[in-house]
Order: sequence, then structure tokens, then C-alpha cells
Amino acid sequence: MAATIETIAELGYGQATFARIAERAGLSSTRLISYHFAGKAELMTAVVTEVYGLLGQFANERLTGQPDARSELHAYITGVIEFIDDHRVQMQALMSIFLNFRDTEDDSRSYDAGDDRSALGHVQAILRRGQDNGEFRDFDTFVMASTIQRSIDGLPFLLQTAPDLDLPGYARELTTLFDLATRAQPTAPSTAVPVNSTEGSRRPA
Repeated sequence: MAATIETIAELGYGQATFARIAERAGLSSTRLISYHFAGKAELMTAVVTEVYGLLGQFANERLTGQPDARSELHAYITGVIEFIDDHRVQMQALMSIFLNFRDTEDDSRSYDAGDDRSALGHVQAILRRGQDNGEFRDFDTFVMASTIQRSIDGLPFLLQTAPDLDLPGYARELTTLFDLATRAQPTAPSTAVPVNSTEGSRRPA
């Protein structure tokens, strides 16, 4: 699988043939690949599944033990960006697959609406918990979750034009941005004069 990911990342989806992958893996022929995968579409699906599995495990480890929703959201954003930073080859391969892959048998792509809902659902759950316990203000959790997720999903594309992008700094900016966007505002103290106050009830002589 590593040879497949490296081949896609370096040569692009279109050039990632079984022959190229076998050459990178040091295999004498493509038969071993064909034995495990019926075709390129099945192999690409396996790549997506593996990388997403690693990402999910990494994010879950960062979220475990967080004391509140604000901390969870912070851990999610910084954790996923850290994963992207540490797995640039894998993310480059995913980007190439997402842009080019289409299964000719059922005309499906590697990333569909179901995948999108699943990714957003976890972020929405964090946001709802924050609203329920009073940490977060009232807002549409779908809109907020979509905005958060898209700001992270776009990173592999940004890295194509800015490979030296400071990702820890990017993560800090995003956590600050969404902390300000989600936090509940403190209730302002009332300035009204009580009706039964001495000053309010004083009658003119």
C-alpha cells in the first residue's frame, strides 16, 4: 500500500499504473497486486480507506480525555492539521484520487455525500455538546461544522501552492477564529433601576 500511495503522490493518479506501483515496490510483476485487487478502482478505494482509518485513529487519540467541547474542538482542529503535516505524501495521494478517480462500472467517485456527512457529523456533535452545556452560542451547527471542515479539507490544495506554509501557525489561527466564532457571549449586567428602589419611588415634595 505504501508503494501505491507514493506512486500516486509522485506521478499522479493517471500515471499510477499497476506496472509503476510494482516497480516502486520492487516486485517482478503485477500479478501480486492483481491477486489482491480486482482492478485500479478497488486499489484506490483501499488507499482511501487506509488513510482515512489512520486519520480517524489519530484524531480520536487527540480527542480522548478532553474536559469540554471547546477543548474537543481545539483538539480536533489541531489534531487533523498535525496529521496532514506529518502525512503529506498520503494527503497528496488522496487529493489526486479525489480529483481524478471515477469507477467506470458504477460511475461513482471515491468521495461521496455519505463520506461528507460522516466527516461533518462528528464536528456537529462537538458543537451541539458545546451549545447544550452553555459553552457555545446559538448557531446553525451544520453551517459552522461545514466551515470548520472545509478550512481543513483545503489544506492539501494550499500546500501545492505554498509547500512551506506554517501549519502549526495555521492551526493556531483556525482555533482562535473558531473559538471567537462559537463562544457564548457573557450576559451583560442589567443597568435598569429597580422599580422599588428608594430613588425610583421618591415623590416630589
